[in-house]
Amino acid sequence: MIKIGIIGCGKITEVRHAPEYQENPNCQITAFFDVVPEKAEAMAKLYGAKAYGSVDELLASDVDAVSVCVANRFHASISIQALKAGKHVLCEKPMATTPEDCEAMVAAARESGKYLMIGQNQRLAKAHVKAKEILDSGEMGPILTFETHFSHPGPEGWTGSANSWFFDKRTAQFGAMADLGVHKTDLLYYLTGKKIVKTSAVITTVDKRYPDGRLIDVDDNAFAIYTLEDGVVGTMHVGWTNYGAENNSTKLYCKNGVIRLYDDPEYSLIVEKPDGTVIPYELDKLTSNKEQTTGGRTSTGVIDAFVDCIVNHHEPAISGESAMHAMKVIFANQRSSASGKAEDVE
Repeated sequence: MIKIGIIGCGKITEVRHAPEYQENPNCQITAFFDVVPEKAEAMAKLYGAKAYGSVDELLASDVDAVSVCVANRFHASISIQALKAGKHVLCEKPMATTPEDCEAMVAAARESGKYLMIGQNQRLAKAHVKAKEILDSGEMGPILTFETHFSHPGPEGWTGSANSWFFDKRTAQFGAMADLGVHKTDLLYYLTGKKIVKTSAVITTVDKRYPDGRLIDVDDNAFAIYTLEDGVVGTMHVGWTNYGAENNSTKLYCKNGVIRLYDDPEYSLIVEKPDGTVIPYELDKLTSNKEQTTGGRTSTGVIDAFVDCIVNHHEPAISGESAMHAMKVIFANQRSSASGKAEDVE
């Protein structure tokens, strides 16, 4: 039985990490920590675990692995500390706030011999896995172009706070671009098997405000034109100002038809052929933020994948090293928006 500690007891722990660990028969939550002790104590009581007074104390316990569910700027330091303490680490996205910190996390995992997994969960969605299978089969021919979207009303609906750390640039560093854009960027890399080599991005704040009326310090919308290493060009839009139904869709325009993902309320994957043939797949539904906060489905597959890699001794589904590409693109998006020019991805 794998013993799990959770560092950070915010909404992501409450509705995803903790309940998903509890549902997995191969692990047991034994430890919680939060900078607000009452939060850790409440979670510990709920799950029959122990609340610790510091990260050091939790890591000195007999936990085998930890989830790092803290604000963005602490991801790297706590993950590295945990890896050096001999614990496997599942870190929430975005991986870290600087390229150097991302590299340091990967190096710490390599040196410790422990697993580092990043919670970029879109690779695990059933329709995305099936789409990858269809693309790899060659039946759709080459991808000609693509578009991907991820937008919802913003993190205040998730956190319940109109002034959460998501809006604090010092703590979050990024806004919608990294909160949502890292998911879709990683998804494109996964589906196409091609790295993004150039980006032209606009990262902006159009509507989100603090309670005093000032625009928030981070972006609430981001737009990018991506060029893949094979020359294919497509678009990504992510945003926190979609005050209608959440949009988490992707379309791949191929030589032999179109693959539509999560843009239909009934079918999560639809293949459209040039002769008018439509092949629908009813595979799953992505859980929206609203569903998560109102007691909807909990399983994202991330926890099960993390536990499985520990139990069966194999690299994580989304290792720190494999997550690096999406982060490099996010940093290139920042540079492009600042320069007003297309930027190469390092």
